[in-house]
Amino acid sequence: MEIRDKIIVIGGGFAGLQFAKKLNGNRTKKLVMIDKANHHMFQPLFYQVACGRIEPSNISFPFRKIFQRSKNIQFRMTEVKQIIPSENKIITEDHVFHYDKLVIATGCKTNFFGNQKMENLAFGMKNTQEAISIRNHVLLTFEKLIIEKSRSDDGNWNIVIVGSGPTGVELAGAFAEMKREILPRDYPRMNFDDLEIILVSSTEKPLAVMSEESQEKSEQYLKDLGVRFISNDRVTDYDGDRVYLSSGNIIPSNNVIWAAGVTGNIIEGLTENSIKNNRYIVDRYNKIVGFDDIYAIGDIAYMETPKYPNGHPQVANVAINQGKNLAKNFLKKSENEWQPYEYDDKGSMATIGKHRAVVDLPKFKFQGIFAWYFWMFLHLMLILSVRNKLAIFFNWMWSYINRDSSLRLIIIPNKKNKTEQ
Repeated sequence: MEIRDKIIVIGGGFAGLQFAKKLNGNRTKKLVMIDKANHHMFQPLFYQVACGRIEPSNISFPFRKIFQRSKNIQFRMTEVKQIIPSENKIITEDHVFHYDKLVIATGCKTNFFGNQKMENLAFGMKNTQEAISIRNHVLLTFEKLIIEKSRSDDGNWNIVIVGSGPTGVELAGAFAEMKREILPRDYPRMNFDDLEIILVSSTEKPLAVMSEESQEKSEQYLKDLGVRFISNDRVTDYDGDRVYLSSGNIIPSNNVIWAAGVTGNIIEGLTENSIKNNRYIVDRYNKIVGFDDIYAIGDIAYMETPKYPNGHPQVANVAINQGKNLAKNFLKKSENEWQPYEYDDKGSMATIGKHRAVVDLPKFKFQGIFAWYFWMFLHLMLILSVRNKLAIFFNWMWSYINRDSSLRLIIIPNKKNKTEQ
C-alpha cells in the first residue's frame, strides 16, 4: 500500500491556493485545506466591490469548485484555534486534525495598532464581508440623508480613508468618481458639493513605496478628482461621528475606512522565538525556525534575505511564488535538492480612476491612460475562471461606456427572532 504524506495547509489565500494547486493530482501527497471561508478571494479588487462596481461573486472562487475533480485534496471549512507541534495536530472549532507536514498560509488582517475604538467603529477591507459592509454602509448613509435633510450639510456623510497605499488611493479615486458621475443621478435632489472624499496619509506623498514619479502623478490625479489629501498626519481617535488627527484637526464623518496597515494572523501554539513583527520567522525554504515539519508562506512568513533584510513586502507576488516554490520542493525526493526562495520583484501599480494609473516596472515607469489599460489587463488575466473574467470585463465595459454601474445593492441580513415559532 502506497504511503502518502498528509499535508495540512491553513488558509486559502494567494499563497495557500497556489501551494495546493501545485500539488493537485500528486499521488504521494494527501492534502487538506482548512479555511474559515469557503472561497478564495481576489483581494486586489475588493475596493471595486466596496464601491459597487463589481459583484462579490465575480472575485470569489469556492474551494470545492476549484478542487472538484481532485483525487488528493480535501477542503474543510472551520477556524483553527491552536497548533500542538509536539503531537503533530491542530485543533479547530469542530475537529482535531493530525498532519505529517503543516503549512501556515493565514495571511493578514487589518492592523488598527491597538486602537479598539477605531477597530469597532471603522471599516477594514481584508475580506469579502468587509467590502460588502463598506458598500452597504456608504449607500445607507445617502438613503438616510435624503430623509434627514437637516444633517446633509454637517459633514457626517464625508468618506474618510486612512492610509495612502494602493488600497487607500484606489478607494479614494473610485469614491471620487462615484460622487462625480453616479450619485447625482441616483439622488438628483441632493447637493453633493458638501461631500468630501478625504485621504489621510502619514507620509508626505501617496504611494510612498512606489517611485517619486508615481507619487507625484498619483497626488495630481487625486486632486484632479477632487479628493482632499491630508499629508503628514495621523488619526489618533474616532468616536463614530468625528475623526481626530494628531495635528489637532477634526473631520466629521460616519464613513471611515481603515487602510493604514496589516498584521499577521498568528495561531496560538508556536513559541514566541518563532515570531517577529507578528509574522512567523522562516528560513529560505519557508520552514519555521525551531520546527521540522511546520512551514509558513505568504504574508504571514517573515524571511530575511540579503536583498530583503527586513523581510519581504506583503504583496500577492511574494505569496504566489512562495506557495509555488514550497510545493515544488515538497515534490523533490530529498531536501538536499530543495531550492531556496528568492523574490523577483515584478513591479507595482495602482489605479486612481478612469484613465488614471501609475505603473512601476523594474526597467521603466509609466503613468496615464496606457498604465490604466495595463492595470486592467493584468488584473483581468489574474482572475481564476473564464466566467469571472467575462463578468468583470462586461461590468468594466458597461461602466466605461455609460459612466454608471447597476450594482449598488444594499444587502442586509434579516434579523430573525429566534423565539418565534
